Amino acid sequence: MLIDEELTLKKLEVFLAFMRTGNLARAAAELQTSNVSVHRAIHSLESALRCPLFKHEGRNLTPLESAYVLEERAQKLIQDVVESVRLTREAAGFSAERFKLGSLYSLTVKTVPQLIMGLKIRRSELNIDLILGSNIDLLYKLKNMEVDAILVSLDDSIHDADCEHIALFSDDIFLATPADSKFAQRAEVDLAEVRDETFITLTQGFATHQDGIRVFKQAGFEPKVAMQVNDIFTLLSMVSSGVGYALLPGRIAAVYENRVKLIPLQEKYRLQQHIGVVFLKAKERDPNLLALLAECRMYANRNVVV
Repeated sequence: MLIDEELTLKKLEVFLAFMRTGNLARAAAELQTSNVSVHRAIHSLESALRCPLFKHEGRNLTPLESAYVLEERAQKLIQDVVESVRLTREAAGFSAERFKLGSLYSLTVKTVPQLIMGLKIRRSELNIDLILGSNIDLLYKLKNMEVDAILVSLDDSIHDADCEHIALFSDDIFLATPADSKFAQRAEVDLAEVRDETFITLTQGFATHQDGIRVFKQAGFEPKVAMQVNDIFTLLSMVSSGVGYALLPGRIAAVYENRVKLIPLQEKYRLQQHIGVVFLKAKERDPNLLALLAECRMYANRNVVV
């Protein structure tokens, strides 16, 4: 081996502390260790280098030219190692300066803004990228480490041995109708009454699409689908314009609230979405992720009923 196994970064750090302070006691205080430990590390370093670094005059150590050469080189080496560790962890998504959060479109109405504000308070230096998509798309990105965590519906598609999750809240599915619809003032609606109406749905992969299939199957009919769209806000716009009806979660009630009405389904058709944050087990100790999870737990406690 070109480098003696006794030559360690820790001993170089001790050596640099001594060179900075010029005194065993001060170096020991800085490193929170004993004078003997500092002296032993320096002696071991000289043995590993196979050359003297100091002139030993009683208990005093006077640096030789070799010590000044090593000091200059070691400072750069330690800085390079620290930077290498930072870049390596950042490449793996650990404690990076940028956090990539995936989310369903519908959660941007209320949940995402609150979580991001809380996360920024905890880690003000953090830059946050928001990536929107469906349950399936976001899980794929999470598994491929393209995002650090995802806010999704905790349905069967999310169950994965590599992932953990924290539940945030549960949300009922409603019939979304234009404000002037004949159903708009109903306290609840029997889906059998709308079997002949036209519907708009999200594309496959979205949790709300899958939930709609379950509800319609329970009601005993396949809806007449006029169109499928890729985000919930386009869908709401279509409903508000009278293009058709839709099955949507209650969390989007504030959007187009004067133009779209959400009517509860009869008890026999009622279905809930369970919303939560999903993350990789391998990254559960990342400081940025831990900050988000702490904020998610607070959010869940504040929103037991949503």
